[in-house]
Amino acid sequence: MTGLALMVLSCVLALPAADLSAVQSEPNLEKRARKALDNAEAALVSAQNEYLEKNDPARTNAALDELAQSVEICHQSLKETGKNPSKSPKHFKYAEIKTRALLRKLTDFREQMSAMDREEIDKARASVQRVHDDLLAGIMGEKKSRLERK
Repeated sequence: MTGLALMVLSCVLALPAADLSAVQSEPNLEKRARKALDNAEAALVSAQNEYLEKNDPARTNAALDELAQSVEICHQSLKETGKNPSKSPKHFKYAEIKTRALLRKLTDFREQMSAMDREEIDKARASVQRVHDDLLAGIMGEKKSRLERK
């Protein structure tokens, strides 16, 4: 019986890696970024479910790690497009808005957690915050002053 339980547990814990590999297999970089953000949102829902309903900190932490990895895949995919975020902001702005929403949801979820369980969510939030700040800085771009253009 315990062998079967271990096999089921290993399959469940392997699912996030399968989701991320499916996201990374997308050849279109903009679509990959969107899929990664969708996966990040699903991972957050999973983390909340695991923590609030099932009280399973290990699976909660795995879901939070998947969330951070998904956001990083999104960021890397957008960088690989080679597009200037301030000149072609469509996909960058979408990612910025989604990461901002994720930050809000992570903050709300953090408040629902015990103070002793917040280390992993703080790591995930810091990772998402870094990506969000980089996206926003890219979109805003540094404009040259009139004197520098001449």
